[in-house]
Amino acid sequence: MAAVVAAAVPPVGTAAAHQVSAGSADRQKPGAATFKIAAPVKTLEGEFKIMTVIDNRDVFGMEGEVRLSEAGPRDYFELLKPRVMSLVVFTAFAGLVLAPGSINPFLGAIAILCIAVGAGASGALNMWYDADIDAIMTRTATRPIPAGRIQPTEALAFGLVLSVFSVVILGLAVNWFSAGILAFTIFFYAVVYTMWLKRSTPQNIVIGGAAGAFPPMVGWACVTGGVSLDSVVLFMIIFLWTPAHFWALALFKMKDYGAVGVPMMPNVAGIPSTKRQIAAYAVLTAVTGVIPTVTGLASIGYGLFAGGLGIVFVLCSIAVWRMPDGDEKMVPAKKLFAYSIFYLFAIFSALLVDHYIASFAQFFGGAA
Repeated sequence: MAAVVAAAVPPVGTAAAHQVSAGSADRQKPGAATFKIAAPVKTLEGEFKIMTVIDNRDVFGMEGEVRLSEAGPRDYFELLKPRVMSLVVFTAFAGLVLAPGSINPFLGAIAILCIAVGAGASGALNMWYDADIDAIMTRTATRPIPAGRIQPTEALAFGLVLSVFSVVILGLAVNWFSAGILAFTIFFYAVVYTMWLKRSTPQNIVIGGAAGAFPPMVGWACVTGGVSLDSVVLFMIIFLWTPAHFWALALFKMKDYGAVGVPMMPNVAGIPSTKRQIAAYAVLTAVTGVIPTVTGLASIGYGLFAGGLGIVFVLCSIAVWRMPDGDEKMVPAKKLFAYSIFYLFAIFSALLVDHYIASFAQFFGGAA
């Protein structure tokens, strides 16, 4: 059986030239059937490796192609957008810790895991839907679907299963209010942002940024079963931070977004307008970052630290504003993009450190 299947597949050297995995970003044609058979295939090095032979020809064998699926655990992990997931997990953890009250450590760990899986599910659904434009953009062309390592239908199923799993487990183990927010977050990112806003309006990042701002609110709700002013402040820090962060990226990736027709702000409103809006959102972010001190969530020490971080954020945005027209390197925009990531991690790290210092002080003060 293995010999028959292997014979039906061209040698790997030929397959490479034939681009076995190319074009897999296309949706499967109606009426097509996919068959998978494990078979030993000879590699370029002369070794035999067990791979999955995927035959996605139609039922009459007239269309489609026979190709090899090289998807592994790493490819599926990449579908989860691990770098984005790390930020989601961190801010959700901050919301869980900063919330008044307490939660069983085991349930807290389950909550963070569910939030992480939910965020990963959103990423997988995003990659499934955006596979067509990811194949064109240099920044995303090597992702698992456009690179041909994972089929779009596989990514869709993966994302849907993880979505349901994360929401149901969070609801059963912790509370259904937090599970409801998580479900809405997944829906908002995968449907409202990815399928609607991203390709229809230059305000895609502004409105869609809400999806990335919900995690600390979900973490907060896991402990309290609800939301409060402080959780809304945590939400607003990320929400207002998002435009400056992503528009800085959009400035030096204009050609990519223009090539696929995504109406990012620089491509629609122009570079000068985008620069001004980046500066405006940087100021709003810097001010909002200090508000936890005003509401009593954090101390004056945190407020001073957050204020310093915010000043640097604003100065970086001003440097972008002053970029000369026609600047192709856009070094200030790249620096702002990098600093914005550091800023958000630093803000939430400072909130956690401030919280733990206050908790230790209260503990030892009470013991005395």
